[in-house]
Formats: sequence, structure tokens, C-alpha cells
Amino acid sequence: MAAGAGTAGRLLRLRAAGAGGRWRRLRGAGVPRGFLQPASAGEDTAQSRRVAHFTFQPDPEPLEYGQTQKMNLFQAVTSALDNSLAKDPTAVIFGEDVAFGGVFRCTVGLRDKYGKDRVFNTPLCEQGIVGFGIGIAVTGATAIAEIQFADYIFPAFDQIVNEAAKYRYRSGDLFNCGSLTIRSPWGCVGHGALYHSQSPEAFFAHCPGIKVVVPRSPFQAKGLLLSCIEDKNPCIFFEPKILYRAAVEQVPVEPYSIPLSRAEVIQEGSDVTLIAWGTQVHVIREVASMAQEKLGVSCEVIDLRTIIPWDVDTVCKSVIKTGRLLISHEAPLTGGFASEISSTVQEECFLNLEAPISRVCGYDTPFPHIFEPFYIPDKWKCYDALRKMINY
Repeated sequence: MAAGAGTAGRLLRLRAAGAGGRWRRLRGAGVPRGFLQPASAGEDTAQSRRVAHFTFQPDPEPLEYGQTQKMNLFQAVTSALDNSLAKDPTAVIFGEDVAFGGVFRCTVGLRDKYGKDRVFNTPLCEQGIVGFGIGIAVTGATAIAEIQFADYIFPAFDQIVNEAAKYRYRSGDLFNCGSLTIRSPWGCVGHGALYHSQSPEAFFAHCPGIKVVVPRSPFQAKGLLLSCIEDKNPCIFFEPKILYRAAVEQVPVEPYSIPLSRAEVIQEGSDVTLIAWGTQVHVIREVASMAQEKLGVSCEVIDLRTIIPWDVDTVCKSVIKTGRLLISHEAPLTGGFASEISSTVQEECFLNLEAPISRVCGYDTPFPHIFEPFYIPDKWKCYDALRKMINY
């Protein structure tokens, strides 16, 4: 280490948030560009825990659906699946490792309760999982498929886009696979890197015939998932994996539904509209508080919830009132769903806009590992963009 430091022009110390240890970028003759080397334990023995880029904000306890129970997000998903299997004798759950509960424990206990014919494992073949689900749904049964990570949904892309989404149309509605729901863990998790952190919702937003939903909390997850399962169209339900255990709130024990394609105005405001979905909703809620405290700016916060078909009316009504719009998501900027929202709002609300629409998103790079804290659109990036809009 000392010899390397001697040949290097200089040492630039980087501290990756919560990465536990110091990372050095060595520059100079004989040292490969971008070479990373961990500091020795003697130099920094204090291991720090990774700090999430958001603070989960639970919703008020819902009183209109009967008895509630404290659940995290994966328990809320389990509860929804349990309700569906109990209500619908044709419902089946299948995917990689779901029989023992799944890698995130979302199906734990369901095989024991409902039997191996209704909750069962599949081969490691995403195309086969979705194709099998389409076949089950076409017979009239309820198919609930799990893709273990959203990053691995792409082998099933053809089955989803060219088969599931078009089944109803190709037959003039003589037959369909509308009782198919595809669940998948989604989004950044703090250490997922290239293949366990992606947010691929925009790929499917370009495909008529399916619905795409992303919840922000346990209460939302259960209600929206039940709505997807009951819906008469194939649905993709992306579950923010970082919230599986980080998000805890009171959730009704009995089944309930939350309407699809209807955004929720979480906080009303008059100066700026902030839109996000999934984990990013909690980021912009914090940004709204910062804007009020530091700038005296009143923000209207909207959780889009359903990506496609999305709630154009609620969004445009808000922008007409505020005159400014900021959209934030974890997926890369170029071609992200923020682009579609921005284009539609520009067409519908052009004369009401007081500043250019702002998109605060991930970078146009593969999702990094140790540099994830620099990649994600955190509250500081969103706040800076909001401040520029106000000063435009």
C-alpha cells in the first residue's frame, strides 16, 4: 500500500455512504485507472451500516376495512396472496423457490396451508413461468406468477408482450389470459448492483394490453395486488424490494381493493407538483418538507401507483394548479416513464407551465454497486432541481 501510494500522484479518498470502510482511487504511473482498493482494517476499524436514501413515512391507520395488524411490505404481500387463495379455489402461485417461501419470504407458509398443487416451484426459466401462467389463465383459472427479480423478467419479455398482452385482441375477446398476475421484486436495495437493482417498468409501459403497478407501502401493496389479481387484464406488479422490511404500518387483515389507474394526491400544495412511484415517493415527500421549511414552497405530492394506464387527469389537474412539475424515478433518464408524463403534460398544460418540467432520475449507465449512493436520485438532487424550477 505504501509503495503504491508513493508512486501515485495523489490519493483521493472516497467514502461510499454506509459502505463500511474507505475506498481509495489511486492515480499515477503504474496504477490502473479507476483502480479501487479498500483501506486496511487498522486504518478504519469502525464498520458503518449503510443508510437508506429515504425515510419511510407510513400512512394513517385505515379504519374503514376492519381489524388491522402491523405488517411490513412482504407480510402485506403474503396476506394478499393468502386472501386470494382462500377466496378463489382456482388460484395458484408458482415461481422459483416459492414453495419454501421465496427469497424474500413473500409466500412463506402458503404451501403448507393450501397444498403443493396450489403453491409450487418452477424450473429456473422466466419464459416458461410466464408462458405456463398464460396457459393457466386461458383456462379460466387465476395464475399468480413470481419472477424472482425484475432484472430477470427479460427472458419472459416475448411471452408478456407478444402473447399475454395480445391474447384478448387476437381473438376478438373470444378468449383471454386476463387472470394472470406477474409479481416481481423491483428497484434498488442498497447493494444489488447490475442485476438486482433495475426498474424496468418503462419497457412494459410501451405495450398496450397489460397493466403495470408499483406500490409505495404495505397498505398500498396489499390493496393494489388484490386489485391486480381481480382485474380482467394481465398485470405486472413490481414490489420495491428495499421496502420489504423497511416499510412497516397497520394493514387490514381482511381483503380490500385500491383502484388501478388512479393516482393518489398524498399532500396538496400550490407551487410545485412532485410525482413519483414506489420507494421514490418517500424521497419526494421529504423533499416537499424541505422545500416548505427552507424555501417556503408549497408542494403537491402525487403517487402515480399505476404506470400504465396512468392517471392523466389527476396529474394535469395538479399541474394546472401549480404551474411546475418535477418527476422522479430510479430508472435511467433516457426513455424512462418520466418522459411520457413530461410529454403529455407539455401537450395538455403548456399554457399553465411557469418553468420547464424537471426529471430527476437515474443516470444512463448500468446500475452500479459501491457507487449506488451517487446513482440514485436522492432528496438532495430532487431538492436542487426544485430550487432551480422555483428560481426559473
